Amino acid sequence: MPGTSERNGQLYTAGGRVLCVTALGASIESAQNQAYASTRRIRWTDAYYRNDIGYRALQN
Repeated sequence: MPGTSERNGQLYTAGGRVLCVTALGASIESAQNQAYASTRRIRWTDAYYRNDIGYRALQN
């Protein structure tokens, strides 16, 4: 798989996007809150997630 490597039977990322979180809600703000709640439950070393989820939709 491009962007990954295998060592000792374990799959490792070589960087870039490795996971996608989606969420639904009664409003855009509700969906945004659900998405951020989900990202907070993901824990691994040096994890990073975007902090601009849904910002364009909320500007209108």
